[in-house]
This record gives sequence, C-alpha cells and structure tokens, in this order.
Amino acid sequence: MLRDVALVLRDGETLAVLGPNGAGKTTLLRVLATLLRPTAGDVSVLGCSLPRESWRARGRIGYLGHEPLLYRDLTGMENLLFAARLQGLGEGAAERIAELVERVRMSRRADELVRNLSAGMVQRLAVCRAVLHEPELLLLDEPSSHLDPEAAALVEPLLAAAAGRARVLVTHDIGSGLAEADRVLALRAGGTVAYEGSAGGLSAGDARAIFGGAP
Repeated sequence: MLRDVALVLRDGETLAVLGPNGAGKTTLLRVLATLLRPTAGDVSVLGCSLPRESWRARGRIGYLGHEPLLYRDLTGMENLLFAARLQGLGEGAAERIAELVERVRMSRRADELVRNLSAGMVQRLAVCRAVLHEPELLLLDEPSSHLDPEAAALVEPLLAAAAGRARVLVTHDIGSGLAEADRVLALRAGGTVAYEGSAGGLSAGDARAIFGGAP
C-alpha cells in the first residue's frame, strides 16, 4: 500500500525509487504501467489519466518488471515478434528486433524456447521487449536482476537516459540509483514517503537508514 505519494516527473528525467522490501516500490511501478488500478488519488502518465485513459498510455510505456513477460513455450524471437505486433510496429520491426538481440548478444540463442534459457538470457530478452517500441517512459524494476557484470554492461545503453525519455528506476543499489537519478522517491516500510526531491538532496547514508527502517 502507498500512502500520500505525490510527485511530478518531467520529460527526460530519471526518478530513482528507493526503500526496503514491502515499501510499495513495485506497486508504484505497476500502477504507472497500468497493470494495477489505483484505489485512491489521481494518477497521470504521459498526460493520460489512469485508469480511465490507460489505453492511451500503454503503447508509450516500456515496462521491465520482476517477471519477464515472455511466453516460456515460444522462442525469444517469436516473443519479440509478437510484442512488435501488439505495439503496432509495421515495416522495420524485424530489423529492429535483429538489432536489439545482437546488441545483447542473444542472436545465437534467440530461436530457442524461453523455458530452455538461463535467467540471465531471459532478462536480456525482456530488456529487448521493453525497449522494442522506443517508449517515452521506461519503468524499470531492478533491471540488472540475474545479469552478470558483462551482461549488465550490454543492456545498460538500451536502458540509459535519452533525450525526451523519462525513467522510473526501482533499485536496491543506492549508489547507482542516486548517481543515475535527477529525482529520488524514498519510501519507508508501509509505503509512506521518507523523501521526495532532487537526487542531490539525499545522501547515501540517509538512504541506507531508510532501507534499515529508520524513521
């Protein structure tokens, strides 16, 4: 549950969401991704009021959550082609997919069933799915999960800040989150706000205190 969360994220900004397990970080991301309906308050994403205008926002959002949102009994390539059809991508979709799988070094394994791939390989394909349609807003929940340092370096450019693209990044890596962010939302256990403001206004030590459950 989230309580009294209020924030504004502008085009091109990155918001890091920090806090202990159970603070509501993933819930917030799923609400913004239109996967959960807010039960109170006003939520607007890319100028679309949620949930009433969720249909207008979905095609402009890239979501990378704990679940890869890939069908285990399809190949990686089949999953990405299906995602491209859902996003209404026309000519050039196959070329875009080929470029992405090459960048994450999955070209040789893209024709294998997802259920036969390692967790790290599945995560790389999930990154490709999330950025396939070049979204205006990226919602990233621990994007380096299951990735070794080499694989994390491969996907980082695909998920990096870009002109006009906003990002919401949920992470337990305090140093990296503060370094990447323009703004920070720090949540306490129970979903209350401990800090919301510029990244420069929250020290790593204060963020760690929040993780530890300090008031």
